[in-house]
Amino acid sequence: MDGARKANTRRGFLSLAGRVGPAALTADLLPRIHAAGSDTIRVALVGCGGRGTGAAVNALSVKGGPVKLVAMADVFEARVNRSYRALLDHPAQGPGGGEPPTFDASRIDVPEERRFVGLSSYRDAMDCLSPGDLAILASPPAFRWPHFAYALDQGLHVFMEKAVTVDGPTTRRMLRLAEVSEARNLKVGVGLMCRHCVARQALYDRIRDGLVGELVHLRAYRMHGVVGLPFSPAPPAGANELLYQVERFHSFLWASGGLYSDFYIHNIDECCWMKDAWPVRAQGMGGRHDRGENVDQNFDSYSVEYTFADDTTLLVKGRSIEGCYGEFASYAHGTKGSAVISTSAHTPARCRIYRSQRIDQETDLLWEFPQPEPNPYQLEFDYLIDAIRRDKPFNEARRGAEASLVASLGRMAAHTGRLVTYEEILNDRHEFAPGLNELTEYSPAPVQADASGRYPVPEPGVKMREY
Repeated sequence: MDGARKANTRRGFLSLAGRVGPAALTADLLPRIHAAGSDTIRVALVGCGGRGTGAAVNALSVKGGPVKLVAMADVFEARVNRSYRALLDHPAQGPGGGEPPTFDASRIDVPEERRFVGLSSYRDAMDCLSPGDLAILASPPAFRWPHFAYALDQGLHVFMEKAVTVDGPTTRRMLRLAEVSEARNLKVGVGLMCRHCVARQALYDRIRDGLVGELVHLRAYRMHGVVGLPFSPAPPAGANELLYQVERFHSFLWASGGLYSDFYIHNIDECCWMKDAWPVRAQGMGGRHDRGENVDQNFDSYSVEYTFADDTTLLVKGRSIEGCYGEFASYAHGTKGSAVISTSAHTPARCRIYRSQRIDQETDLLWEFPQPEPNPYQLEFDYLIDAIRRDKPFNEARRGAEASLVASLGRMAAHTGRLVTYEEILNDRHEFAPGLNELTEYSPAPVQADASGRYPVPEPGVKMREY
């Protein structure tokens, strides 16, 4: 590491981000922008789980110029090795439909000495890059802000998975970092890929043109069996509790915002996009059914009503219980008709508009997006890397933070049993896991179990905080 990089430490950068505004950042801090199609964009993957591996596939599949993966990092060695083998084997049908992403194996150049393990490994991986290269940040959401801060310190463009914050304090911190990234002309993508869906974009345009009239109500559903690791038993005897919580991050509010933030953010975000606004308040409820010996922090069912400034409402229903009715879709209702925002999971969306409120009544069908749809997981990387090469405006950090905050808004309303406003959650002082940038493998876990081995859970009507 050269002297200039050593001098601009992570701690120094975070201090800078808190002290100065964009105008104070001078041109000599701006990264090198890759010339259009002329040189290689080198990539470091930080977070080698399934979503991180999928993001790497999409990045390496971008056409129009050379892209090369040169470093990988994760807290767990097994995940690094599994991701590396998967990329080399390249089964490569990413999430969603459309043409499978494809790339030549020569785009992977990650020898063993550039495969890093541990809580600090993100720094090692990003240190393998040069200003103007790309860092993919796909570790659990709680770590997004320290990883993003370090990437900005190194002058790197960034793709970061959703959610990018888990509470009010981390959202405020991320918004400050977003300002710095904008001032430094860094390109930042956020994994809310539905915003890059061409079907949803066509639907959004038609809603803006008045085809469904004035929107009066939106509703979203993500109800299915158990996916991911939202429900967890106590860690095995002798296990490192911090690493156990990191590994099963969906189970812990500090690590992911819980299943509400990590699972429902896409449906919430696509509905807010169609409304062209963020809600100003939320109220809701949830339940925690008998799950035997599981000791995680999640509810397994949620019903949250968001309200926008004009009193339009968005109803979000989520459930993670086996054997129940399932639905994974979003809808919009207007004074002239209704629309399907998404049909089943995230892609293909199969967007449609109806002349009435009778969704799927074929005689009332007014418009539908033709199939097949391009894969939005690939499109978000196509657009990001094109912006890097051509120095086009592209920065989703601020919107990613705001979408994450809106998810936290609904979650907080359900977990406390209170009506919560956007401003209240934004200015809330409860930071779930302070000092994440200083964690080591030997640090105590941010949330501790009680004498019976159970972690604190939300108690609506009892606790003013979520736990």
